[in-house]
Amino acid sequence: MRRATHIFAIRIAGVLLTIAALPTPAFDLEGHRGTRGLMPENTLAAFNRAIAIGVTTLETDIAVTRDGVLVISHDPFLNPDVVRGPDGRWLAAKGPPIHALTLAELQRYDIGRLDPESKYAQQFPQQTAVDGQRFPTLAEVFALVRAAPQPVRLNLETKITPTSAGETVDATTFARLVVDAIRGAQMTSRATIQSFDWRTLVESKRLAPEIETACLTIETPNFDTVQSKSDKPSPWLAGLLLSKVGNSLPRLVKAAGCAIWSPFWRNASPALVAEAHALGLKVLPWTVNDPVDIAAQIEAGADGIITDYPDRARTVMGAKGIPLP
Repeated sequence: MRRATHIFAIRIAGVLLTIAALPTPAFDLEGHRGTRGLMPENTLAAFNRAIAIGVTTLETDIAVTRDGVLVISHDPFLNPDVVRGPDGRWLAAKGPPIHALTLAELQRYDIGRLDPESKYAQQFPQQTAVDGQRFPTLAEVFALVRAAPQPVRLNLETKITPTSAGETVDATTFARLVVDAIRGAQMTSRATIQSFDWRTLVESKRLAPEIETACLTIETPNFDTVQSKSDKPSPWLAGLLLSKVGNSLPRLVKAAGCAIWSPFWRNASPALVAEAHALGLKVLPWTVNDPVDIAAQIEAGADGIITDYPDRARTVMGAKGIPLP
């Protein structure tokens, strides 16, 4: 009996040593639009700066030109706060949809600095201008990531909405274009497709089960993609209905086939994070910029964050004892 107990104790000790030797789960530090707080958003300059800071993932946005080229842009149209014309002047008003322009036409515009007179520019006083930046293609970003000195992933958002018919390709075509580009670049293990419009996510999983998807959500008085108080499916959620899954948003994310839930950070309570984890989901809140809020999300159990200031996040991560990328 004593010998059996001794053997059992040795085995338990071995298991504990094995567990102790396992690597700490990675915390995914995602640079929002590259690093919007520091460099012109969604530019090669921003992506290079984010890589230099040490992000694990570049978060960015996809649009489609008239000639079918996947390009990087948060807005599906030319934003006058961001875009200058060939004459060097900021656009006087909202410009045409990117889908109405060929790649050659689009790349005549400069996105290397914000209009200093805009309210938008006042949100990012630390942003450094880099004149001459053009709308990158997704192919250019793939090349940049391959050349990075450390492994970097991509989180690619399809910029489409339930009401954007005519401003871009349809959801099915959008998903196919992005899936084909990821596969063609042999980036299936290093790319995630995310969207508020879950139609592209459901279609992406149908086309490419091997590519990870992330379900974006927001629930605020001014913008609510979940619409939990409605008895009808939200148009943002690909026809999925909360009441069918016990009004559980994490369960709806799981039903959509997503591996990641990315809620607006104010909506990511510790209880919901725990519920998502119990379902096997990762939780990556967006867009968390204040160090106090970054720390709170870490304490709530988030698996990573999406931030305009990855430099701030690294400081908080270090203080929390999280291994830095």
